[in-house]
Amino acid sequence: MTKSIIEILGRSTQGATRPYICRADDDDLYFVKGNGAGRQSQVYEWVCGHLAIKLGLPIAPFRQVLIPEELVEGNSDYSELKSGLAFGSQKQILMELNYAGIKQVPIDLQRTVLAFDWWIKNEDRTLSELGGNPNLFWDPDEKSLIVIDHNQAFDPTFSVHSFKSEHVFRQQNNSLFNHALYRSEYRDKFQMALRSWNEITDGLPEEWYYSDPEKTVKANFDLNSMFNILNRCNDDSLWEET
Repeated sequence: MTKSIIEILGRSTQGATRPYICRADDDDLYFVKGNGAGRQSQVYEWVCGHLAIKLGLPIAPFRQVLIPEELVEGNSDYSELKSGLAFGSQKQILMELNYAGIKQVPIDLQRTVLAFDWWIKNEDRTLSELGGNPNLFWDPDEKSLIVIDHNQAFDPTFSVHSFKSEHVFRQQNNSLFNHALYRSEYRDKFQMALRSWNEITDGLPEEWYYSDPEKTVKANFDLNSMFNILNRCNDDSLWEET
């Protein structure tokens, strides 16, 4: 069910698209990516979020939220937010995963996040002793992980070397890429999740297919290209890319 935004509290200082922090009529706070963040960003978040759910990943709750025109009209501070349906990820009051905390994340969950990012070609989950951008939150009380941000998925410049050397969970490279059992297991899981492709994409709002309110300019994403990237799970070469 779509929620309406009733208050804009500011803008995040993190993330490439610097989403807006908004309060919805359910009184929850959301990181909101409107049309100004790019239709591609919204679509990638929607598709990858649903695929993550199908795989059982602990992703932050998300939904489509409605930004009323009267809330942003005439306010230059919100010029990149724009009215209409936007993507909203529920704000997590948790700490970002740090390098020392990696070892607290269960090995199987580390491997699943690594496999998922490989499948969707997402390099935007890095972390080392020097810092990085893991796009992961950690709840020290519940000992649980929260996964966010997939707007950099389906990367046409995806680098196998960078992924394997910089991913936050790169310590699981060997168990993922060199063991047939895990490769087969994740391939089956990806295939099962991909069966929901039509259901997931049918949930995209019509306005997200266009860059302008008049719906005359096609948005900058290609569902066929996205599907072809994901469909690598039906080919053993998924694990052999160099």
